[in-house]
Amino acid sequence: MKKSIISCCVAIGLMSAFSANAATAHEKLLHSVEDKVIVWRRDFHQNPELGNREVRTAKIVAEHLKNLGMEVETDIAYTGVVGILKGAKPGPTVMLRADMDALPVTEQVDLPFKSTKTTNYRGVDVGIMHACGHDTHVAMLMGAAEVLAGMKDELHGDVMFVFQPAEEGAPVNEEGGAELMLKQGIFKRNQPDVAFGLHITSSLPTGSIGYRSGPFMASSDSFEITVHGEQTHGSIPWTGVDPISAAAQIVTGVNHIVSRQIDITKEPAIVSFGKISGGVRNNIIPDKVEMIGTIRNFDMDNRQQIFNKINTTATHIAAASGAKVSVDINEGYPVTINNPELTAQMLPSLQQVAGIDNVNILPKITGAEDFSFYALEVPGLFVFLGGTPADKDPKTAPSNHSPYFIADESSFKTGTATLTQLTLDYMAQAK
Repeated sequence: MKKSIISCCVAIGLMSAFSANAATAHEKLLHSVEDKVIVWRRDFHQNPELGNREVRTAKIVAEHLKNLGMEVETDIAYTGVVGILKGAKPGPTVMLRADMDALPVTEQVDLPFKSTKTTNYRGVDVGIMHACGHDTHVAMLMGAAEVLAGMKDELHGDVMFVFQPAEEGAPVNEEGGAELMLKQGIFKRNQPDVAFGLHITSSLPTGSIGYRSGPFMASSDSFEITVHGEQTHGSIPWTGVDPISAAAQIVTGVNHIVSRQIDITKEPAIVSFGKISGGVRNNIIPDKVEMIGTIRNFDMDNRQQIFNKINTTATHIAAASGAKVSVDINEGYPVTINNPELTAQMLPSLQQVAGIDNVNILPKITGAEDFSFYALEVPGLFVFLGGTPADKDPKTAPSNHSPYFIADESSFKTGTATLTQLTLDYMAQAK
């Protein structure tokens, strides 16, 4: 315990010394990019692009990084961009990540830079909008890149800037996102020591930062269950096999998995059905029922148990009814876990940027993030940046993914400063 306290004090002392030496240049550079970040963000907001199609965004990012003198690799995982900033002095490699993709959402906010882009998404004509704030993430990371490039001669280590496509998911029949970037070797070519990520949210006031040590955001997986029966007339069900009845029992059985078969004292879990489809007429028992749903969880062992038990439950209930069943589990994003040691180490950096009173522990979030893939490979820290102005209530502000979502532009300077400070302080502590 004493050793931990001493180590923490030493770390804080190193950070303070570094900050004192570099503060003036650091602050001047941050101030110089504030307006640029807003301009970049407005441009990205007005020109949103869906996952794996972020061609324009990626081109702007790549040109910016090249102009800053970085080694730049493009076309990773379709449109991903990685820039490497070589510091003048030896030290660790710090990864900073921003996601670039927008959503199939028709914007309802009356902004001068409102998106008017449209697309046909899975057969539906719909708008394209940065309804989750990824436009702000790209702009803030571009700002942090300019600040850190301006301090290149002072950097004790390298910075890896990852601009990632398709965080919201890849198009049908395509891979994408963090998983594909890793599969294509970005960590094999440049292995970072740590990874930092940031996400803007309307659920926190502007300028505040929310974090959590350990499991923070849930894993996100989906399942498809198809029950095969034998079609017959509804008046004589005994002459066929009723997949609707079997499906109803499967829903009940699956809903009991979390409450009765999983140790949720470890971590919470959720299994929800989102769609059940079968039949065409009131007096015809169909031959098939299809069901889809989602699984959210905060423990990787529990995650696998849930997968196995959904398959077992559906198979045996269907068999008891004389039906057959196929179960497909589609693994999505793992649990987003903030490394406890890294979180404790970097907490003073968050507090330095936002102020102690504006940095708070958040509850677990059942939403998911594919930053989780990076955090499985190296120690990671993912935080949330408040984006709702003081005159609005975060509890009632339109949420991320809403067509009315708004990000307060005054929050961007806090986000840019956070990414920068985490990098500088981690390097300072590693000296």
